[in-house]
Amino acid sequence: MAELKMAGPAHAATAAASAAVLTVENLQAWYGESHILHGIDFNVKAGEVVTLLGRNGAGKTTTLKSVMGIIGKRSGAINFDGHDISRAQSDKIAKLGIAFCPEERGIFASLDVRENLMLPPTIRPGGLSLDQIFELFPNLKERLNSQGTKLSGGEQQMLAIGRILRTGARFLMLDEPTEGLAPVIIQQIGHTIARLKSEGFTILLVEQNFRFAATVADRYYIVEHGKIIDGFANSELPDNMDKLHTYLGV
Repeated sequence: MAELKMAGPAHAATAAASAAVLTVENLQAWYGESHILHGIDFNVKAGEVVTLLGRNGAGKTTTLKSVMGIIGKRSGAINFDGHDISRAQSDKIAKLGIAFCPEERGIFASLDVRENLMLPPTIRPGGLSLDQIFELFPNLKERLNSQGTKLSGGEQQMLAIGRILRTGARFLMLDEPTEGLAPVIIQQIGHTIARLKSEGFTILLVEQNFRFAATVADRYYIVEHGKIIDGFANSELPDNMDKLHTYLGV
């Protein structure tokens, strides 16, 4: 990927827009009467790993939910792969090849690993087979008949990611995939993201663990108070560390 020189979020949005598979412009979102997003602008190119960074409550998760169509009220422009999904329902959005893996993972406690994996419908061709998922996450094969409640936090995260890989989605939105996990599991999640990228998946990642994000991301956007306030490429990271410390308090 060619190095991107970004003067700020507006330039970031322009620089990659021509090749972007996802373009978001002036995204506003509300929870009831609470106005959460105040004009989000960003894009993601095919095959990239793009990370939204920011403190708790900045609007990162709300951004993912808005793209997926699972928030009560939103406005602005959202274009995915040539389709205007600004007002589309979540099931229509999923059928275009977008999948959302929430921070809470959504594992069904009463179902075993195999049942959880098989639960989502196949939305388009090209999904990973169970054997391919087990190659990525050998732990799941060993726990195939275990109930969701008996899995560790790391195993639940593997299951949540594996489940969406089976559907055929090629654009993955992962919300805080390393939250609360042991370092060895975080490393495994990182290897998985790198592997998926190498196989043509596009990933939009929300993370507070900047050190993890730095190992997988091509580009970063900084979210603060419901707006994108900065953006830069991974190659520009050394020049932006002081700003990151200020933005994130790391």
